[in-house]
Amino acid sequence: MKQSTIKTAVSVQGVGLHTGKSVTLTFKPAPANHGYRFQRIDLPEQPVIPADVKLVTSTNRGTTLRSGDAQVATVEHVLSALTGLNIDNVLMEIDGPEMPIMDGTSMPFVLALEQAQLEAQDAEREYLVITEPISYKDEITGTELLALPADSFEATVMIDFNSKVLGQQFAALNHLNDYVQEIAPCRTFVFVHELKKLLEMGLIKGGDMDNAIVIADRKMDQEELDELAQKMGKQSIKVDSEGVLNTVQLHFQNEPARHKLLDVIGDLALVGKPIRGKIVATKPGHTANVEFAKVLKKHLTEKRRLLGIPRYDPDKEPVYDVVKITQMLPHRYPFLLVDKIIELTDNHVVGIKNVTYNEALFQGHFPDNPIFPGVLQMEALAQTGGILALHNVDDPGNWDTYFLKIEHTKFKAKVVPGDTLILKMELLEPIRRGIVHMQGTAYVGSKIVSEGELTAQIVRRTKDAGANGA
Repeated sequence: MKQSTIKTAVSVQGVGLHTGKSVTLTFKPAPANHGYRFQRIDLPEQPVIPADVKLVTSTNRGTTLRSGDAQVATVEHVLSALTGLNIDNVLMEIDGPEMPIMDGTSMPFVLALEQAQLEAQDAEREYLVITEPISYKDEITGTELLALPADSFEATVMIDFNSKVLGQQFAALNHLNDYVQEIAPCRTFVFVHELKKLLEMGLIKGGDMDNAIVIADRKMDQEELDELAQKMGKQSIKVDSEGVLNTVQLHFQNEPARHKLLDVIGDLALVGKPIRGKIVATKPGHTANVEFAKVLKKHLTEKRRLLGIPRYDPDKEPVYDVVKITQMLPHRYPFLLVDKIIELTDNHVVGIKNVTYNEALFQGHFPDNPIFPGVLQMEALAQTGGILALHNVDDPGNWDTYFLKIEHTKFKAKVVPGDTLILKMELLEPIRRGIVHMQGTAYVGSKIVSEGELTAQIVRRTKDAGANGA
């Protein structure tokens, strides 16, 4: 199946649930492999925040992402709408710190995106295909999430609040085609006893009793109800026979469970790829959803590495030999650590480093026990990634690549003289403003010897270039 975006930009306006600030959210078309990204257009430099589970900083009554000093909160309903409509690539411009709560569902976002119309793109969609059970369990709360093999995405949710009013409820989505009718209209919910605490915490400043189901799970006298009505800007409220305040009518008997399913879909969008499998969630919440998304993303990364082991054929003409490489990279003896490039596309590159005993470093690392240092394996990967970053630049010889960050680095096996390092670098997100974020994996044969996420910046060369270059 092809990836998709929207044809035209479309905006919605509302207030943030917790901040109470009025914001405008604009969905814009984005190129293939862009994914979901938020852009804080109200801040200097207009920073972009990818919808990535690694950037989650809070799950308190909603999911918050942060990149640098910029954050965007309560992203789950928007991401749920995008997933439910099978949209892959969208840039979301927001002029405030929180998504608008609208009516407490994902339906306003669905309607806006449908108005913008979907557009197919040339690139194929990459799925996280569940081939074996993957699970996460919180032993303290009893929350459990499970991913099982299935032909398409489906999900079931069970909630249990140990309440006479809202006890156990079940909800199911058998196919994403049913999302708009069955899940999108379902509102968030809150218990009466939680309202005072949330207000005292400075939250729900933008909440009212029209965009949430308020459940009275204890007996309340009229004086208390009148006080609550005044705080929430209502003339009067009462509790109906189902224990739900009479400010709303339920759309479905199990609307709370369906909304939890809506949240699960939104939070799991932070994996970064659509899921082909069945999700079974028991008593889910944002914290557990995010932890499960981290497990799934790790599984996706490992699967991509193992399925994408490069094959090196010495008889095949290289894409770039070492002479061509020296025309693109500034590195020279003894620090040029890539000998040839054997694969090169817009999204990945594969390089070769032949490790020989003649290299000077083995005099000290280590005498009579020569081991190629892990830090130089990362350097070799970075230089290989520099080829990918620079191969579309008009004058690559006048640019340098500088490390910004190295994360999640692991060294799994020794590299010794006589080994041939196969260096694979894959873009994790499109290059923007010279920032290159890649997954690097180094192999000897079919064995992974090291791996890590590398972030670098390509900059036009100056006479005062620093010493942290890749």
